[in-house]
Amino acid sequence: MWSSSSSIILTFFSLTFIFSPLVSSDSVQQSFLQCLTSTSQPQFPISDAIFTPNNSSFLPVLNSYIRNLRFQTPTTPKPLLIVTAKHYSHVQSTVVCAKRVGLQIRIRSGGHDFEGLSYVSQQPFIILDLFNLRAINVDIPTQTAWVESGATLGELYYAIAKKSNLHAFPGGVCPTVGAGGHFSGGGYGNLLRKYGLTVDNILDAQIVTADGKILNRQTMGEDLFWAIRGGGGGSFGVILSWKISLVQVPSTVTVFDVDRKIEDGATDVVFEWQQVMDKLDENLFIRLMLHSSKGKSGQKTGKATLVSLFLGPVEKLMEIMNQNIPSLKLQREECFEMSWIQSVLFWANFANGTAPEALLSRKMASTPYLKRKSDYVREPISREGIEGIWKAIMDVEKVGLTWNPYGGRMSEISETATPFPHRAGVKFKIQYSSNWKEAGDEEAEEEIESSRKLYEAMSPYVTNNPREAFLNYRDIDVGSSRNWSLEEGKVYGEKYFKGNFERLVDVKTKVDPQNFFRNEQSIPTR
Repeated sequence: MWSSSSSIILTFFSLTFIFSPLVSSDSVQQSFLQCLTSTSQPQFPISDAIFTPNNSSFLPVLNSYIRNLRFQTPTTPKPLLIVTAKHYSHVQSTVVCAKRVGLQIRIRSGGHDFEGLSYVSQQPFIILDLFNLRAINVDIPTQTAWVESGATLGELYYAIAKKSNLHAFPGGVCPTVGAGGHFSGGGYGNLLRKYGLTVDNILDAQIVTADGKILNRQTMGEDLFWAIRGGGGGSFGVILSWKISLVQVPSTVTVFDVDRKIEDGATDVVFEWQQVMDKLDENLFIRLMLHSSKGKSGQKTGKATLVSLFLGPVEKLMEIMNQNIPSLKLQREECFEMSWIQSVLFWANFANGTAPEALLSRKMASTPYLKRKSDYVREPISREGIEGIWKAIMDVEKVGLTWNPYGGRMSEISETATPFPHRAGVKFKIQYSSNWKEAGDEEAEEEIESSRKLYEAMSPYVTNNPREAFLNYRDIDVGSSRNWSLEEGKVYGEKYFKGNFERLVDVKTKVDPQNFFRNEQSIPTR
């Protein structure tokens, strides 16, 4: 923990004014800048962390962490300014001053928010970007680490591997994702079945609240600590850092990445996978991806891609696969033994033999236009149902399904232990993925509509009342707030959090009664 800044408390006027159309953006911006100057600490100058539209670096800084090109257009609302905090006091000053002058604040740590809510608003707003706050302190003797919110998952995994080849952390497989949003939304990865979610492995945190104070687990209390582990930290404050519990992995793990088309028995593979995957050895995680493809004679067909991580040797993996998913006909030469950090690179689609330093890059190979949706499945799908799913996938063509298995550790944790409720009884989670490269409203509308069409086709096979959704697969289609009312919040809140929504509202009302920290899918107050 960085104790030198945790004791800083800023004071501010208790009365704030609400931004009015009668007040010019320039006037509000100047008031905000004056406030930053007066409240920031001279020993930690904030001036070089501020980017206004008049600064030549404004657009490069804004665009560098936009991971969805749908929100990088000339008509996308831009912030009045960006604060790229370099010290915790910068975060405090930004929160205090934004509240004082009535500006919305959007908090960005990695930019992978699928709906751009961390860097776009329809009201006058600023962006508080945490990418400079990226320190990582790994302590192998205690099997813990402190991770600042602006650190990427790739940087975290690299830092762990530098200290130990027998430790890991159960986070996501995309190395450019920022820790702040990933952790607070209930992040997961291919260690899910063995060790649960990111939020199941968090020991402490530091947060800046709406009154500008820095709190840790002891001073924030267990209710707020519960809320930020899966309820989305951005509804409650600005998460500065997390203390995480590292997990143990063997020196050798095994991976594979194989394809099977319908004519090669893919339907049998999918049927067997979804029948057994949540019951198999918790050391095994197999992601299943379904997409449209072309057959040998050029006709349209379906293809299943299976990507695996097994925490053990290849011989044991082959035994499990042959007994439980025999239709895959997995071959020994399709499997590769390696260290855990090498498996991280494998899952991130780096070429075999790539050095771990590649995980330190914050650049993405490509930044597409994209749309994501999510679902949960609790009952097995029949062969007839799977055949119907293939038809739906081939009809929409450009949208793929990713199925992530549950069971194991996920079935052992109560759905009220954290705000993340999708636990025992879930067979797998679905992500709907649509990527495209062409700009334009017409192209976007067509692609998004295709996602919605496939989502509708899947309705007989997924949860209902509520139709469950995953917060980190942000999807504005499942509901949004314009007036930040409790009624609006329930629409999406019960899908993301089920029965935990009411407790989240209670915590929000207590710690941020004026609803300063808000976005179109934030937790409302009573």
